[in-house]
Amino acid sequence: MTSKKEKYSVRIPIDTSVLYCEKKKLLTVIGPLNRKSLKLKLKLLINEEKKVLKVSSVPFFSVSNSEKKRLKTLRGTTVSLIKQVLIETSTLILQKLKLHGMGYRVFFAETLKENALTFKLGHSHLVFFKLFPGLSASCFSRTKLSIFGTSYQDVTQIAAFIRSARTPEPYKGKGVLYENEKVILKEGKKV
Repeated sequence: MTSKKEKYSVRIPIDTSVLYCEKKKLLTVIGPLNRKSLKLKLKLLINEEKKVLKVSSVPFFSVSNSEKKRLKTLRGTTVSLIKQVLIETSTLILQKLKLHGMGYRVFFAETLKENALTFKLGHSHLVFFKLFPGLSASCFSRTKLSIFGTSYQDVTQIAAFIRSARTPEPYKGKGVLYENEKVILKEGKKV
């Protein structure tokens, strides 16, 4: 079991620098891929020698007795947000999708000049998806798609939008699936 000191502390990677302004309540992380800022509600303690960042339980604003109970959850949320920002600035986030079904295909849109994808998903029409700025996609085959970028929320959100165009159905398993997703098939009617 981790102690409280370790639970609310975050190690800063070697290739990442962290800037903290207590007056503006702002934490800025500069990594090899990106630069991101995070607005804070709790004060931080930074140990530059050990490259450790600790989230304190002292808020920037005055707190009533009823709101003090929520500080522990706010402290844990702040730690997870800081970890997410550190990951987004130093690594590339990837989401893989696969199309399962007869005639389901993906390819890049030729008519649109923007970064867009075209899908054949069994509808009477083609389905178009425009990628968010800062995201890229690659098709390894006509049924496999990879979306990557530096923002975790944007990558997972565009993958969820694409998946919602044809969610996997429970009888044949046809649809857009995440790479490691397993569909539990239901048994059909017996005659």
